[in-house]
Amino acid sequence: MTDLAAVKFFITPLHKCSYLPRQDAITLFADPKAEVNQNLYSDLSELGFRRSGNYLYRPHCRQCAACIPVRIPCEAFIPSRKQKRVIKKNADLKITAVDPIYSEEHYQLYQSYIEQKHSDGDMYPPSPEQYASFLLSDWGNTVFFEFRDNNKQLLAVSVCDILENGISAVYTFYDINQPKRSLGVMAVLWQIEEAKNKSLPSVYLGYWIKECQKMSYKTDYRPLEMLIDDHWVQTNTQTPPTEDT
Repeated sequence: MTDLAAVKFFITPLHKCSYLPRQDAITLFADPKAEVNQNLYSDLSELGFRRSGNYLYRPHCRQCAACIPVRIPCEAFIPSRKQKRVIKKNADLKITAVDPIYSEEHYQLYQSYIEQKHSDGDMYPPSPEQYASFLLSDWGNTVFFEFRDNNKQLLAVSVCDILENGISAVYTFYDINQPKRSLGVMAVLWQIEEAKNKSLPSVYLGYWIKECQKMSYKTDYRPLEMLIDDHWVQTNTQTPPTEDT
C-alpha cells in the first residue's frame, strides 16, 4: 500500500494540448510503479487527478489554468425539467453492472461512437488495444454499466470507478443514432443516483474548460463544484468562481 505522501510525481515534456487549439500542455503523472489502492486513488481524485488505463494524471501547465476539475455534490443536486424529461424517456432501460473485461459488443459500440462523434480527437482512430489501454486497469474498482432497451439492445456503456469519496465517471459511450434519448445526459443522471444509493457524496466528471464546447454540458448539472486554487468551490453558474467570489 502506498501513502499519498510517499508517491512520486513526474511531468511530461511540453506537448500539444488535447483540448485547446494552438496550445501546448504539460501533464503531471503519479508514479506508475506506485501501489494504488482505493484510498490513494480517492485522495488523488480530491486533488483533481483522473485515470486513463493504469495511469493517474492531471494537467500541470505553467501558463494556463483552463482545465478545471469538476464534480457534482449528489445530495445537493436538483435535476432540471429537461433532465427530468430525459429520465422519463429512458424509464424502459435496464441498467446492469458487469465486470471490467474486454467485450467485443462493448468495443463495437465504442468504435462506432468514436468514429461518428470524436473523429477529430486523440482517440481516433479507435482500436481494441487503444480501447483496453484507455478504459481498463489492473487495480481500479472499475464497473461497466450497461444500458439496454426492452429488446436487450446495448445502447450505452458507462465506465465508472468506485472511490471512497464518490464515483469517477471515466467515460461513457453510446448509440448516437438514438438522439431523442439523450443517453449521455441519462448516464450522468444515473451516476448521481448510483452514488446516492452507495452513500457516496460526489460524481467526478473530469475537467471543464470554458473555451471547449465539448465540455460545456458539465455545467448543466447544478450545483457543480470546481477545484479552484486547491479548494472545491460550489457554483450554480456557468462561470467559474474567482478568489473573491
